[in-house]
Amino acid sequence: MGWEIHLHLIAAVSWIGGSVFMFVLGVSLKDKADQQAVYPRVGPIFGYFEIIALILLIITGVLMIIENGLIYLLLDDTIQNRAVDILREKLIIVTIITVITMVHTVVAFQTNGKIRTKFQMLISRGSSLGIFILNFVVLHYAIVLRDIL
Repeated sequence: MGWEIHLHLIAAVSWIGGSVFMFVLGVSLKDKADQQAVYPRVGPIFGYFEIIALILLIITGVLMIIENGLIYLLLDDTIQNRAVDILREKLIIVTIITVITMVHTVVAFQTNGKIRTKFQMLISRGSSLGIFILNFVVLHYAIVLRDIL
């Protein structure tokens, strides 16, 4: 394996670790004044950091798929193999996480430092929770794939 796996792992640790940190921060800050003091400052920095981590994950993941000749296996739906099927499922979840992240980022940046509507709050918190949970599903798939390979 080349340099891609190392960068992929660093980006994954950053992405998932950041997600866990923000989740814990969100759960622990019950006071509105504390939330209003922290989120407008930390949110944008964290948002850019996480966007970079996600882009690195996608780029290195695609490079590893191509480098290992898996692109043809993934695109050929007649191939049924445990590792290929798990990788397909993982990629579907990564796509869902990416879409949820884009929605969350748009809402977060548009409403940073402002009072959110109930709908914006629902989208923001729901997407955060979705990303948080799906990160561990992707991590599980990565572990299963590593065990197979």
